[in-house]
Amino acid sequence: MTQPLTSTAVEHPVRLPRIALVGVHGFGERHLENLDRLSAEGALELVAVADPRPPAEGTLGPQVQVFASLDDLLDAGTAPDVVIVSTPIQTHAPLALAALKAGANVYLEKPPVASMAQYEEVMAAAESAGRLVQIGFQSLGSDALPAIEALVASGGIGEVRGISATGLWLRTKGYFKRSRWAGKRNLNGTDVVDGVATNALAHAVATGLRLAGARTVADVESVDTDLYRANDTESDDTSVVRVRTTDGTVLTCALTLCAPVQSAPAVTIYGTLGQLTLSYTEDRVEITTPEGVRTQAFGRKDLLENLLAARGEEDLLSPLSGAGAYVAVLEAIRTADAPQPIHPDFITWEGVGDDAHPVVHGIQTLIQRAALGQATFAELGAPWTASSGPTLKVNGTTVATLQDGSGVRATSSPRPYLHPIRTLAGTVVTDHVPEDHVWHLGAGVALQDVDGINFWGGRTYTRDAGAYVWRQDHGHIAIESAEHSSGRRREQLSWIGPDGSPVLREQREWRWAGVGNSAWKLMLDFTLESATGRTVLLGSPGSNGRPQGGYGGFFWRLPKVADATIWTPDARGEDAVHGSVAPWLAWSGTFDAGTSGAAHVTGDGGLGHPATLVFLASPQAPDPWFVRHAGYPGVGLSLAWDAPVPAEPGRPVHRSVTVLVTDGFLATQDIEQLITTLGDQA
Repeated sequence: MTQPLTSTAVEHPVRLPRIALVGVHGFGERHLENLDRLSAEGALELVAVADPRPPAEGTLGPQVQVFASLDDLLDAGTAPDVVIVSTPIQTHAPLALAALKAGANVYLEKPPVASMAQYEEVMAAAESAGRLVQIGFQSLGSDALPAIEALVASGGIGEVRGISATGLWLRTKGYFKRSRWAGKRNLNGTDVVDGVATNALAHAVATGLRLAGARTVADVESVDTDLYRANDTESDDTSVVRVRTTDGTVLTCALTLCAPVQSAPAVTIYGTLGQLTLSYTEDRVEITTPEGVRTQAFGRKDLLENLLAARGEEDLLSPLSGAGAYVAVLEAIRTADAPQPIHPDFITWEGVGDDAHPVVHGIQTLIQRAALGQATFAELGAPWTASSGPTLKVNGTTVATLQDGSGVRATSSPRPYLHPIRTLAGTVVTDHVPEDHVWHLGAGVALQDVDGINFWGGRTYTRDAGAYVWRQDHGHIAIESAEHSSGRRREQLSWIGPDGSPVLREQREWRWAGVGNSAWKLMLDFTLESATGRTVLLGSPGSNGRPQGGYGGFFWRLPKVADATIWTPDARGEDAVHGSVAPWLAWSGTFDAGTSGAAHVTGDGGLGHPATLVFLASPQAPDPWFVRHAGYPGVGLSLAWDAPVPAEPGRPVHRSVTVLVTDGFLATQDIEQLITTLGDQA
């Protein structure tokens, strides 16, 4: 049975808890300040410290003994009730084991251990000794946490769609010189696992896990790691760690030590009726609902005081047993491949000497997109990550990459698509997982209403609500088979509903070829056939009552475009072109920097690459053009503008579209001449 920390016998005065601190430098200095405060309040007695480098003269009172090591401290018969361990990561487990063996309770700084094996060993030792172990995740002492949990449980922000933990910090060269273990994955064969998620911003991960309901190892179903470094270190400093809990909640931790300026880290819970954000270093919660935004500040309980008052593990705010989920994340990072270096072309160094720090280009936008889209940096296509997927090439130049959509979050309706698509000069002309609509995915086929199933992503527009609402109605499109050759790709796809049943079968064909020195053409042909044996209705927000909202079918999401010009043979401008029927639509402007060279800066300025896209209408039906520019840049051909289209058994729905991708600005005369030269090939 766990023993209380103090004796309460009536015939004797209450003995103050005897505290020993191991590690008086670094974060140990904070512990000394806190111990001074609590000692002055008569809550405890600091009896000894241990550190190979003793504290400065006058730092401690005369009653405090000083030792070079914990072993020396324990051998001297000091017999502390609590040992605080604030030492290098790799020493945490052996010091905790020694303290537990001596009969002390333990306050163990984060990260508690450097491996899952160490965690299990310390857990077993604590149980055998009947002693308590509190982990120094100070944010878990925040009064905001139970308040947030109560709000979420009451449905205050609706059903939880996901959780993110974000951190934009900066650390200098001097930070990684502060000790031999800083920035190390291991030291002389001993695990250290220092890194942005395991140490510097570990509180973000731990707080996110707590709010995701993940405390034990068994609460974690899977951990995806995407680890990078801008510094000359072994450990990661810019990473995404995605955790799926056993109840299906997804926590996405997007963290960096390479931001241009440091900002307060946060954990955000996204709900169907709103969201809340905890700035855990400030114990401040911002709640956003349709009624508005409100902010509330909370207090925080000191974890050492909590440990002194606890009579059992259930009383601890940050018990060792509750760190199992965190250690599962640490173990995934420990066993992952070494972090990939970020190419210097995508890093700017600011400051000089030991005060210099790297800034990863566009990192603020990437962190935000990762959080909103539950995506890794690699899945976002950050320019310093390795690209994957089949490629489309024209005359040896890669002009597009196929994404299978397997990493797309469920509420974005996972599906295959092309991104990035480039001009022959290398300018990127598609976007995916943008902040404004994370379910917009490059160029492809998507529909928001297929017999009531959302294959578009995001909220669903319903006639009953007369508005967009979050529903658990998202399907996904899976590639069943594919044939990929030079200039052509054929795919057999299955549109699968939330219950796992196929709703549509699709035959999709991509074709591509060069058209002169500065243009190439991309042709998409798709056929949608009922997989249910009955008629399947293909609809849109427009067919469900939203005026001018008939998007669905072929859709192309563009990146930032400056000075955009949008026109057809008979109309010019977003308002005039949207909803019109015309043989072609052109979009011209200066696109976000997207060349394959060092100039690419994801999400940051860099405008100045002229390009023109010419979309040729489907010959099978007079589908209206869907165009957005003011809110976001996108073009589509509406399959169901204001009425659903039936896919009847034996009568599939067939469409094809051609897109001319050109460098430079084209005028109407240039476009007409280019289309004429295509002839029947278009």
